[in-house]
Amino acid sequence: MKKIEFSKEEKAEIVSRIRAYFDRELDPIGALPAEFLLDFFVEEIGPYVYNRGLRDAQAALLKRMEDMAEDIHLLEREEKILAP
Repeated sequence: MKKIEFSKEEKAEIVSRIRAYFDRELDPIGALPAEFLLDFFVEEIGPYVYNRGLRDAQAALLKRMEDMAEDIHLLEREEKILAP
């Protein structure tokens, strides 16, 4: 599996949100510890979240395919049997 990576801007935003969470809910945390925490979560928990997203996308796609199959079935017309 390809490594999960973020752009500089994305990483800065995520680190900012981690720090805000710690400020609100726990004890303040510096930027570097927040980056380490992000790296830990991405490496250890990221695959679970990523795979869940894939499974959800697959389920949504299968549902749409089933709906399309039903729609196609509704478009079918009665076939007349020709006498030999």
